[in-house]
Amino acid sequence: MADDTQRARAQDRPGYELPLLLFAGFRSLIDQLHAELARQGHPDVRPAYGFAMQAIGRDGATASELGRRLGVSKQAAGKTADRLEALGYAVRADDPADARRKVIRLTPRGMDSLARSAAIFEELRAQWAAALGPERLRDLEDDLSVMVPRGALRLDAAGWFGA
Repeated sequence: MADDTQRARAQDRPGYELPLLLFAGFRSLIDQLHAELARQGHPDVRPAYGFAMQAIGRDGATASELGRRLGVSKQAAGKTADRLEALGYAVRADDPADARRKVIRLTPRGMDSLARSAAIFEELRAQWAAALGPERLRDLEDDLSVMVPRGALRLDAAGWFGA
């Protein structure tokens, strides 16, 4: 009987609601993350900068690599790197393997922002577990893992949205 009720409820919703609800959940988490990051001393970090810092990672990246990882042009990636540099989150340094190339690297401030983001995401996940129940949240994550194609966890959201 419960399965019939769940099926009926699912059929009552129009198809376009699913992506909107998924996006709203994503947006809610990201908005809460950035509000807390601001309180913790990183008021200038924007979602696009977070994606860029993730794409730069611990090993750094050239502007071309950053652009590919984000799904944007080398020029757009360079502008993002310029802004991260101006805010103190990244620096450009000579590539030890090729003096003609510059590598974008995260500064201690950039690494701090990423570490705080990870901790905040843990807190936000705990809030979802408290609201939904830990088992339902695990089921939701498992179900999304089934539906998301392998390798689909990418950082190119800005490029995908056409920004």
